[in-house]
Amino acid sequence: MTLDITQVYRQVEEMAGEMKNRRADYGRRLATATEVLKSAATEQEVLRHKVERAHTSWLLAGLKEDIGLHKAPASLPSDFCVVGCDGSHIDVDRHHSERLFLFNMGVIYLRYGGSPDAEFISSPTLYYGEERQNIRSTGGQQVAIEGPLLGIKRGVEECRSLADRVCSAPDGLPVLGLIDGSLIMWGLVGQRYEDFVIKDLLDEGLLKQFDRFFELNKTRQAALASYISFPRSADVANVLRLQICPYDPVDCDRHCQGKLEGRPCDEIAGVIDRALFGKVLGDRERSPVFYSTSSINTRYGIHKVCFFYIGMGEEVARVEVPEWVADDEALLNLTHAIILDQCDKGFGYPVCLSEAHEQAVVTGTDRDQFWDLVDRVLQEDNIASQRSLKQRSKRVRWI
Repeated sequence: MTLDITQVYRQVEEMAGEMKNRRADYGRRLATATEVLKSAATEQEVLRHKVERAHTSWLLAGLKEDIGLHKAPASLPSDFCVVGCDGSHIDVDRHHSERLFLFNMGVIYLRYGGSPDAEFISSPTLYYGEERQNIRSTGGQQVAIEGPLLGIKRGVEECRSLADRVCSAPDGLPVLGLIDGSLIMWGLVGQRYEDFVIKDLLDEGLLKQFDRFFELNKTRQAALASYISFPRSADVANVLRLQICPYDPVDCDRHCQGKLEGRPCDEIAGVIDRALFGKVLGDRERSPVFYSTSSINTRYGIHKVCFFYIGMGEEVARVEVPEWVADDEALLNLTHAIILDQCDKGFGYPVCLSEAHEQAVVTGTDRDQFWDLVDRVLQEDNIASQRSLKQRSKRVRWI
């Protein structure tokens, strides 16, 4: 039985009608938020004070620069390098008797200037055996790397692969290391993971790779950033809700607990940062730099994640950087300029990341070939392996 597209069509028509009404309402909220942003720019210290004292039920952006700032890009260096990394994986297959998974890293090295060069790398790594498939504590506890932890672990390995190639770039040239997605380990937020798991993935994993970038700046300009296309975050828009809140200090639980409507800040509720900065940023300009107030970010130390938005014409992108990049004007300008240049070359998306994705992508056919290879090699070595009957029935058509 296939999908009954006729039934779906009627539901899509109903959805379109509802969306039309919602978009009109959203347009009014966005217009209000834009005016609130303009007024907030004239009351920086009042707003900063509100943010520092607020207790809200939603995530706020911390203010590092004046909220009304918008800045044009600096010029590109005459010679520079950019390295992009993306990854994919083959997950543990619960229908197979052998528990293993695979990461495939795509790394792109691009050099511009007097001696242009390019390097395309695809690097698969197989994880098998208890030592590599589990996170262990010093006391003997262990947690399997699967589900959300598998995605987090892959993010750590993407940063490791990125740092490896950046560290081998020619001496003296400015270099930007760029990954797709967030630098913040959102998968650890709100989860009840043991501290040894967080320490392994964050303190001894991701942040150790950030340290390598930081140390490079003793001898050269080396920036680290992540690029988020079409972001849905609302950290900055949420700050504007404080601007129109009549209470000081703002305390949602105390003053508005249980209220689903009628709150003063509902005038701009639902507005996202991308739409807001799409109204105020000129083409190629960046927003002010903010920092994330997420609970996990407090563990990042000198690598605390900051972010800004860039007007890309057709869309607004979010760029995340460690605080040491945000606090160094030269590194911040380098990041802004190189990302714009990469987007120009990649039709609106950084070309180093789109090419890294092509090197990393694992198709459905690749997955089938991988498991067939595992089965064949194990059989040749007289190692018994099994697939579930459910899996076998999917692979063999009976009608």
